[in-house]
Amino acid sequence: MSEYKYKIQNRPPVETAIFDFFKVGPGPSSSHTIGPMKAGNDFYNKISQLPDEILSKASSIEVTLLGSLSATGVGHGTDSAVLAGILGNIPEKCPGSVLQDIKKNPDKKYELKIRNYTLCIGLDCVKFGPVKHDSPYNNTMLITLLDANRNNLFEVEYYSVGGGFIQWKGWKEEERGKPVHPYGTMKELHLRLQETGLTMHELILENEMSITGLSRPQICEKLDELMDVMYDSVKRGLNNVGKLPGHLGVWRKAQAILEQYKTNNFEADRLMGKINSYAFAVSEENASGGVIVTAPTCGAAGVIPALLYAMRNDMSLGDRALREGLLASAAVGMLCKHNAGIAGAEVGCQGEVGVASSMAAAMLAHARGYDASVVENAAEIALEHHLGLTCDPVGGYVQIPCIERNAMGAIKAYNAVLLATAEKNTQHKVSLDAAIMAMNEIGRNMNIKFKETSAGGLAVSVVEC
Repeated sequence: MSEYKYKIQNRPPVETAIFDFFKVGPGPSSSHTIGPMKAGNDFYNKISQLPDEILSKASSIEVTLLGSLSATGVGHGTDSAVLAGILGNIPEKCPGSVLQDIKKNPDKKYELKIRNYTLCIGLDCVKFGPVKHDSPYNNTMLITLLDANRNNLFEVEYYSVGGGFIQWKGWKEEERGKPVHPYGTMKELHLRLQETGLTMHELILENEMSITGLSRPQICEKLDELMDVMYDSVKRGLNNVGKLPGHLGVWRKAQAILEQYKTNNFEADRLMGKINSYAFAVSEENASGGVIVTAPTCGAAGVIPALLYAMRNDMSLGDRALREGLLASAAVGMLCKHNAGIAGAEVGCQGEVGVASSMAAAMLAHARGYDASVVENAAEIALEHHLGLTCDPVGGYVQIPCIERNAMGAIKAYNAVLLATAEKNTQHKVSLDAAIMAMNEIGRNMNIKFKETSAGGLAVSVVEC
């Protein structure tokens, strides 16, 4: 028995809340934009509690980006994001225009008021440090409060661990409720379903109520709000044309793809073309810094909304079925995060688009009324065929190959459901737990140049050609 197999069989239960997992915020990256903004805002809140004897000496703030944050931080707008966070912005309430304005005015200084004290800060406070470092997470940032002589008054080492989640040195998980139906693997989830007689969405719903204290109507309302953000991101993307930000000169294609296929003579081509256009729409919005839902990350934010939008508008599935499908997708995504990872900087794009495709497959299968075994098989097939996928954004922008990968992830999710529903459950050989185990092993052994550093893969070959 391998070391990882032993660990996955003895994992503590998943305790992630759905609305911690799905986050609303500006693109283009959950780990490079949303996470750093949250870290900056957390640092502001922490220094706001410092005693006057320290704040009276404060002269400036310095941010040092390490690892992948340094390697591709320019293309991802990490410097603008962390500065926006220090200035008091939080992702779920920050329009993309805030980051765009900061980036357009790189020399501008901002007054940061901390109780009775004022600091002057700007983008020049953010430094791009070494890509190789000794911190426990690739995406690391040091945020420091300095005096006039550049002496360290207060410092926090933050880690952006994927999907917009952050931790820091000395971090301890927040005390909250425990899941009423605990599971740490898909195998254990099946056991809980058998014991309780609940459907997957009902079990996830009861766990969410137990963990967060929210009522069932409150959770359903928040799910509807998330889906509305997803639908809006599709609509905005379909209505926008022109070039995306950055020097790559990538044109938006969502609208053109939709126009090409919505009147196509072949029915199958029409559906596939529409799903592609929906995925492009959200991914292009993300690439331009628009507001999206991390599902599970910004870089993979187009997969689930594309299928969700198609399920609602092209497959005539009702809102209740869509909501229940989204709950099933959360179960799969949280298992992937719990037992492997969802950050491109940690496990490659298999943890972003691969997990998103797996979640989308589970969503569609569950919304169509299939049982938990079919939902698992669909999720496994989608994840299996993304294993080994590298994270190699050209120029550090979430554009090439990221936008097309979202469309491919959505199509693979749809096909995974077709395959899973055409076979006998007893004949399916690979479990979702096995696929997640493989993703973890591959990701941990993947060369760092293929994990969001833009130092290998397409990021290099496209430039060299």
